[in-house]
Amino acid sequence: MKIKSTLAAVFFVLMFMSSCSSSKESLNYFEDTRVTRDVTFDTQATRIRLEPHDELFISVSSLVPAATAQYNLPLANPATGGSLQTTTSPRQQTYIVDSKGDINFPVLGKLHVQGLTTEQLAEDITARISKEVKDPTVRVELVNFKVSVLGEVRMPGTMTIPGERVTILDALGQAQDMTEYADRANVLLIREEDGKAQYHYLDLNKSDVMTSPYYYLQQNDVVIVPPNKVRQDNSKYNSNNAYKLQVTSTIVSACSVIASLVIALTVK
Repeated sequence: MKIKSTLAAVFFVLMFMSSCSSSKESLNYFEDTRVTRDVTFDTQATRIRLEPHDELFISVSSLVPAATAQYNLPLANPATGGSLQTTTSPRQQTYIVDSKGDINFPVLGKLHVQGLTTEQLAEDITARISKEVKDPTVRVELVNFKVSVLGEVRMPGTMTIPGERVTILDALGQAQDMTEYADRANVLLIREEDGKAQYHYLDLNKSDVMTSPYYYLQQNDVVIVPPNKVRQDNSKYNSNNAYKLQVTSTIVSACSVIASLVIALTVK
């Protein structure tokens, strides 16, 4: 009897180890780089196009500071609170792109910026100011670039990332990387395009993802890392066990009540 029990236990352990080994998945990024050496990036995909609600830092300077002072917003005055369409920045006030894609710029008035890159906007403002000021320098930065990373990462959430050239690897790095239970072959990217949510799946096991237009992130992108089969199976197993435990507990409680009633009637 003991021998049979021992053999059964060994068989169970072997089956468990076999199932675990068969469900292992690679934890490496870009497995095929052992063969593929060179990847050409899509430089057009790195250019962020401005959209409503973007926050812009814009400064204008020249060899004669007084000549361009009127093109810069004054620092926020705590007593008055500042002007419309601006918010307080550690460096200077910033412009908020309104729902129509416009900003109100000193002297120049309303500028339509939606769809432009920061470089294009800087060139446009430079050309306008050059009519009045010699050799102006215009600096434009997007200061509220943010993306959300959810799912099987160590620190999920929404994060503001400095700069505009942000890759999906940068975002995952900000989220402290994926967990060992992440399905690296089916990372979901949700992006708003032309007023509609578009869904794109990226296989981070393959290096050709770096040539995808979705390798570089856009404003308000959402990255969702799904669980792999091991995590899903564990979740189902735990849910089933919890359900079975609840049913068993209910049955035991019911039997206890019935037994108590039987005892009480028998005593009487």
